Amino acid sequence: MAMLGILVAATVLLEAVSATSLGVVTTEGGQVEGKNIRLGYQRHMDVFKGIPFAGVPGRFEKPKRHPGWDGILKATEYKDRCLQLTITLNDVYGTEDCLYLNIWVPHIKSVASNLPVMVWIYGGGFLAGGSMGANFLDNYLYSGQEIADRGNVIVVTLGYRVGSLGFLSTGDSSLPGNYGLWDQQAAIAWVHRNIASFGGDPNNVTLFGESAGGASVSFQTLTPHNKGLFKRAISQSGVALCPWAVNKNPRRFAEEVALKVNCPTDHNMATCLKMTDPKALTLAGTLHMSGSPDAPLVNNLVLSPVIDGDFLPDEPSNLFHNAADIDYMAGVNDMDGHIFTGFDVPSVNSALVDTPVDDVKRLLGSLTRDQGTLGLDNALSTYTLDWGSRPSRETVKKTVVDIETDYIFLIPTQAALYLHAANAGTGRTYSYLFSEPNRLGGLLAPFPSWLGADHADDLQYVFGKPFSTPLGYWPRHRDVSGYMIAYWTNFAKTGDPNRGDLSVPTSWPLFTSNRHEFIEINSKTDGSFVREKLRLRFVNFWTSVLPNLPIMYSE
Repeated sequence: MAMLGILVAATVLLEAVSATSLGVVTTEGGQVEGKNIRLGYQRHMDVFKGIPFAGVPGRFEKPKRHPGWDGILKATEYKDRCLQLTITLNDVYGTEDCLYLNIWVPHIKSVASNLPVMVWIYGGGFLAGGSMGANFLDNYLYSGQEIADRGNVIVVTLGYRVGSLGFLSTGDSSLPGNYGLWDQQAAIAWVHRNIASFGGDPNNVTLFGESAGGASVSFQTLTPHNKGLFKRAISQSGVALCPWAVNKNPRRFAEEVALKVNCPTDHNMATCLKMTDPKALTLAGTLHMSGSPDAPLVNNLVLSPVIDGDFLPDEPSNLFHNAADIDYMAGVNDMDGHIFTGFDVPSVNSALVDTPVDDVKRLLGSLTRDQGTLGLDNALSTYTLDWGSRPSRETVKKTVVDIETDYIFLIPTQAALYLHAANAGTGRTYSYLFSEPNRLGGLLAPFPSWLGADHADDLQYVFGKPFSTPLGYWPRHRDVSGYMIAYWTNFAKTGDPNRGDLSVPTSWPLFTSNRHEFIEINSKTDGSFVREKLRLRFVNFWTSVLPNLPIMYSE
């Protein structure tokens, strides 16, 4: 027994002596030092928080390189998020000095060397969000620790400007917009230039993001400004083709903001806006949170990227040749639209109240308005085909959620996958549907018992929360999280979600122009969850039938 104690003590001592850490790292701006943590036997991690990847951005200007610093920068605390609206939309918080990133570097047995790198871009409707994500009891949503440790990859999360300061545009060269996208691009370029010093492989970088972050990842693959900076990309619940991802008429909203902050709407508008208090500008770029079947909430998401002739030289659908050699994985949650439906058709969440069929018609009518009665009739027949003569209350409610999920997320994602596969050079394409039921379904209002995976439900699994906070989850949730981390990090390493260091529950096939295969991810995933032609009838309606109907109305 004494001998065993001596052996254990000697092992601990040896590990302490050889504790693996990068120590002080030299970057282009100066030296940085993070915090080293021990995760287990011969498993350590260096965590760097708050490394500047650009200088303090000028108002409505592209980011510039950071001027650098003297001495050793202690990178141990998250920096404030970019200036943005509070959740109540009536106040602001954050700062203009917000272009920082965080890095998690795993050391297994020896100091990290030439590891694959995964760069996270957060969502939040281009209005909100931060590189660290929501915080609950010092447990930050976007902590890269579980992904980095389990997948043996370096994880980077970055900040970028949102709201008015990130995306306001006059639609011309005086205020071109897309500042938030330029921030992301500056961070990606910084990673490419500096990540080797942290033990990363600059030639094996994967972008991943969700919602507006997923669309951002998509934009970063399509812009001509990123050639050679990254190799792979993952879009979760958001692509550049989503109806909310590009503002086709930015001038109108810029004029609304200008009037709110007492600026003229003539040729002096941009000059005045640049001189206006940043908090006032942020407050003026608010979101109207009211929705109805006639005016869906998604139409209010107008602070978004624009076709500026620079970052986006053309419509996103015409830029997929730029992504020909990028491996691309994209998918949605099976009830991604539920959060929007709750605003537009509140009865969908009332178990004891019917959702009127008239609401279904009005919602479809608003989404097919340009094609008039013909558009509505075709849409209605597409979505009620399986109803029978007396559809159940649940059937009607699920149909409303399907309509919004399809329109806002699923159809554009399928279209992006088709275009990626059709334009592919060396780039591979993978499609998924995430369907692990919402953990609050049936337990709390407004979460109906039939609820599948709502918008953002995938985040907790990708970031390994069932492992880091095990008391909040069941074993099946750890299964889902394990599957996603395995697929995601294998893909980051090899461009193939099936090949890497982690085993997966079943083989995930390529999505090709001839075979539109996808995997459905949940706690039961096995070979039976590999399917083909996701929601084909509805994809066909939105991408082929509707666009070929005559336009009856347009702005």
